Parts: sequence; C-alpha cells; structure tokens
Amino acid sequence: MPEVVIRKTVLSVEEVFHEFGPAPAQPLKRGAIMAVIRNPFAGGYVADIQPFMEDLKPMGVDMATRLLNALGGDPKAIEGYGKGSIVGAAGELEHGALWHAPGGYSMRAVLDGTKAIVPSTKKVGGVGARLDVPVTHVNASYVRSHFDSIEVGVNDAPRADELAFILVMTTGPRVHSRSGGLEARDIKGEDGQR
Repeated sequence: MPEVVIRKTVLSVEEVFHEFGPAPAQPLKRGAIMAVIRNPFAGGYVADIQPFMEDLKPMGVDMATRLLNALGGDPKAIEGYGKGSIVGAAGELEHGALWHAPGGYSMRAVLDGTKAIVPSTKKVGGVGARLDVPVTHVNASYVRSHFDSIEVGVNDAPRADELAFILVMTTGPRVHSRSGGLEARDIKGEDGQR
C-alpha cells in the first residue's frame, strides 16, 4: 500500500477549572491530536483501500502515545475518548472511514484494557474545516456524564489531497455534570455499554 506521508501534526490540551460553579478538586483536561497526511486515494475511485488501515496503525499508536503523555502519561487517568477524520475535497467520505480500525486500535493499545467502542465522526471539508469529535467513557458508552465533544481543526488543512486524522482524550466528565443517568462509579464493565 502507499506510504503514510505526514505533513504536520497538531496537539492541543485544555484545562477546565470551572463552568460557573465551584472549581473541582482537579481541573478537567481535554486533549486532541491531529495528523494531516497525504491522501493516496485523492482524485479518483480506488476499489481496494482497506489495506491502508494496517499502514495507519503505527501512526495511530504514536499519536495516542503523544496525546496520553500530554495529558500526564497515566492511562488510568483517561476516562473519555473519541476519534474523527476530515477528508479533503479531492477525497471521499470512505477515505475518512479508514481511520475507524487504526484509531480505535491505537487508543486501546495505549490505554490498555478499555471496553467501550471509541466513538467516531467524519466529514469531507475544505481548508480550515472544523470537526466536533464525540467523546464517551472509555469503559461504558452509556455514562452520560462523559458525553461530550471536542472541536478540532487547523487553519491550513486539509488541503484537497489530504486527510486529517484525529484522536481525543479527556481525564473526566464534563465539569459540574448533573444530568443524571449511569454514573462512572456504577459501571459494571461487562459489555462496554454499562
């Protein structure tokens, strides 16, 4: 398959100290990493694109490791995650779907033992496109306090012949979460849902 050619990566971390209410004991950390790569399938239809997913795995593991380290380096401190992709205009939505397996694989490899599906979103977009990447709890998708999203984008990507692949992680629930539902402390962890 084609070589993975990275033009740039973007890493950001935010710390949320409060949302009008009292400050939590520890600020919530939310991080995102994006790799902007050349789209080897841009400009035409290619029937067999699946093998490229395997080629993306090393980049995914590197991205997940760098993001984890930016958030403190402790896999047990990560409570939420998600992934996404933005496809440049000369590509097709299916090229963004190539990130499903490597993005999820990389999160699981680095976070060691997570049970919930890694939520995902994708779109075709122009230079400067933004993507709201969904976040759910790493062990139980139904934990309402961790339903969130992180907006990700960069001013000069993706160009028409590029793909932007994204991973996100958080260290906890939304600050001041109080909307009910399954709580993280009540996770059974049997099926990745509850």
